[in-house]
Amino acid sequence: MSEFDATGQNPFDIFNDWIKQAIKDNPDNPNAMCLSTVSSTGTPSSRMVLLKEYSEDGFIFYTNSESRKGQDLSKNPHAALNLYWRESQRQVRIEGKIEIVSRQMTQTYFNSRQRGSQIASYASQQSSPLPDKGVYEDRITELENQFKDIEEIPCPDRWNGYRVIPSLIELWQEGQYRTHDRFVFKAYNDWIAERLYP
Repeated sequence: MSEFDATGQNPFDIFNDWIKQAIKDNPDNPNAMCLSTVSSTGTPSSRMVLLKEYSEDGFIFYTNSESRKGQDLSKNPHAALNLYWRESQRQVRIEGKIEIVSRQMTQTYFNSRQRGSQIASYASQQSSPLPDKGVYEDRITELENQFKDIEEIPCPDRWNGYRVIPSLIELWQEGQYRTHDRFVFKAYNDWIAERLYP
């Protein structure tokens, strides 16, 4: 792989090129990313989520606001994201503030999901103790019956979209003998790139 130089470039343009390449290299969830949050007591927690939209305004994912990550973000609205693409030997780290997207945007995305996924999300009390999986499966069956004559399932109030508004974007590309190319962009009046030691 040729040397990568991000000097003078826009990090979003590079991200767009990189994720398009990742989709070509491996179409199986190239938008999977590690989301890290921190609780009000300073305890970090990480999990995989899916990046659903991105632009210069930020990076969007959807989740249950009553989940562990939702509770963390309600008390400490900052997060870190990490996307790693093994096939293209690239990694992107993002840090920033969190905002909840509009209800209309959330409902539109919820409606685009497969019906089974909508009902599963509706039934889930995400991150809460589940004594037996049968309890969850019974709830799904109840909701399937409840919504059988309803074309558009309403989006639960507890289900929201979150936008990470980046203050830092780090781009990493693997190099031979660990001579990786690593650039960090920080948001001042404009995005300024600085090369880092690997």
